[in-house]
Amino acid sequence: MTNILLVEDDEVDVMNVKRAFKKNNITNPLYIANNGIDALIMLRGNGNPPLMPPQQRIILLDLNMPRMNGIEFLRELRSDPKLKPIPVIVLTTSNEDRDKVEAYNLNVAGYILKPVTFSNFVETVATLNKYWALSEIL
Repeated sequence: MTNILLVEDDEVDVMNVKRAFKKNNITNPLYIANNGIDALIMLRGNGNPPLMPPQQRIILLDLNMPRMNGIEFLRELRSDPKLKPIPVIVLTTSNEDRDKVEAYNLNVAGYILKPVTFSNFVETVATLNKYWALSEIL
């Protein structure tokens, strides 16, 4: 089963993800980090047992966060040989071409704009769930 790390600083968005998972009957373990620094600590474990299992991981990443934004997090993730292979899907409100280009240059698996309505968000999460299911088959 795929372990999902949501890197998101907005509590409302975190709740929406949890609600969308529930509506889609997604039971994958969901881990939450409020910024890139916390996410790296969870992924690395920093000498302690990892806070997130080291296998079958995928990251849902917001770009606009304090302390370490999503692009900075991606740079750090991709420079770490142990973390580099983890698939990352950007889930953000940023429609800036610069952010999209930079994210894809850092090998993201997808770039999804956060839908405005909750029902659209539920559909988006359903599509992501199909992607995870296909990824686990391979």
